Amino acid sequence: QVQLVESGGGLVQAGGSLRLSCAASGRPLSRNVMGWYRQAAGEQREWVAGVTSVGSTNYANSVKGRFTVSRDNAKNTMYLQMNSLKPEDTGVYYCNTFSDGQTYWGQGTQVTVSS
Repeated sequence: QVQLVESGGGLVQAGGSLRLSCAASGRPLSRNVMGWYRQAAGEQREWVAGVTSVGSTNYANSVKGRFTVSRDNAKNTMYLQMNSLKPEDTGVYYCNTFSDGQTYWGQGTQVTVSS
């Protein structure tokens, strides 16, 4: 079993920054792709960014150039540095991974960007 716990969300003004963390436990995830998703109220959950086991990254067009995903395999933790935040970035942010045939999600952390 894998447990994922997100933290770092909060209320920030437009143009501000936040850093989210996703701490994993239960088994090492150094060989697993990990990702960030978000879900705005009344909307479907959408993929935001992903990072491979060797640190290769990919981003949704809406966050490219503003968000940076990274991981520290020694700490079994993934991060999302979010800069130049916009009101449309508001939502619950979830981390995700796939291990041994199962998909795992964290409980989410709320990010609210005020205009």
